[in-house]
Amino acid sequence: MTERYEKGAQMRRKVLGDAHVDRAEAARTPLDSAFQSLITEAAWGTVWASDGIDLRERSMLTLALLAALGNFDEIPMHIRATRRTGASQQDIIETFQHVAIYAGVPRANHALKLARQTFEEMAAEDPPER
Repeated sequence: MTERYEKGAQMRRKVLGDAHVDRAEAARTPLDSAFQSLITEAAWGTVWASDGIDLRERSMLTLALLAALGNFDEIPMHIRATRRTGASQQDIIETFQHVAIYAGVPRANHALKLARQTFEEMAAEDPPER
């Protein structure tokens, strides 16, 4: 593998977590293998690995773009990633408010619904310690 692929694989694990990446790698088939390599190098090894902005800001931008473009399937995965990137629930609320103004209320509304559901699932999976 290339250096960029290795860097991307490390960043992907840092942001999405080992369990998520392990499941994705186990599900890799000859049909999607080239695509998985492409996103590991380009998205994770180039964009996410850049020093230009921090991971919190990248999370917020990614969530905004996913919502604005109506790519809702990936929003829960990136909501879960905020545990590792440092984007807070308030950051996500602010992000989707921007989406409402610049890309449309229905998209922001649906993104908030997905965020709420995902945060509820996360809380149920990992209840706070007492």
